[in-house]
Amino acid sequence: MADGKVLAFIEIFVDPALMDDVVKELSAIEEVKEVHEVTGEFDIIVMTISNDMEGFRDLLKNKIMKVKGIKTTITSIVLNTDKGPKRYGT
Repeated sequence: MADGKVLAFIEIFVDPALMDDVVKELSAIEEVKEVHEVTGEFDIIVMTISNDMEGFRDLLKNKIMKVKGIKTTITSIVLNTDKGPKRYGT
């Protein structure tokens, strides 16, 4: 993102019995801007925005990975946006 923020998509594997709880907890995290329950390899995909890489590290390590029911994650950091909003909320 042009303003130095870190935009990331995090694919999340969830314990199926705890899906609703995980969605609720993820939705309450300020840096999590979108939460999508999906079909396919992953159970949930979230879009996050952090102020910098240290902020992203803290978000992933101390907020997302501590949600009960999350088994593992795969993260994709956005390098460039070719189509779509350049900044979330604009």
